[in-house]
Amino acid sequence: MKKDAVPSEVFQSFLLWVIAIGAGVFEMALAVIDSISSQTGSGIVGILTQVAARTMMFAVLVYIMIRMLRGKNWARITLALFLGGFGMLSLIIDPIKWLLTGGSLWDVFANADNISILFASSRILHVIAVVAALIFMFRPAANRYFKAEL
Repeated sequence: MKKDAVPSEVFQSFLLWVIAIGAGVFEMALAVIDSISSQTGSGIVGILTQVAARTMMFAVLVYIMIRMLRGKNWARITLALFLGGFGMLSLIIDPIKWLLTGGSLWDVFANADNISILFASSRILHVIAVVAALIFMFRPAANRYFKAEL
């Protein structure tokens, strides 16, 4: 069966996933800058290992995103489970635990430095992009597009 043109909902979902991955790369860069500035040279190998592992993960996710854009339903489900499920949980679990153990938003704002402000802004964008990408990926026009693959 011949595929129809990519629905705008699927394309918008793809763009939002790109934004989410970009936010993840930006957060990784901030974490590296913060780690390097607070460590001696001995921890650099661990940092580079984490950067390499995350970069490979991002590359795999971009491949899956491209497959989703091309109408592969397995890719849509994979993105929903891994980025929408596990990925979202990894984005929000630490802030939730911190709030549940008595963390104060007032203290966060009062003690914020440039890195923490950039990181929090990126994290908020990241979460919004993931939620919106999930919504667009399962809109009726998107569902029809992915059913054509089956």
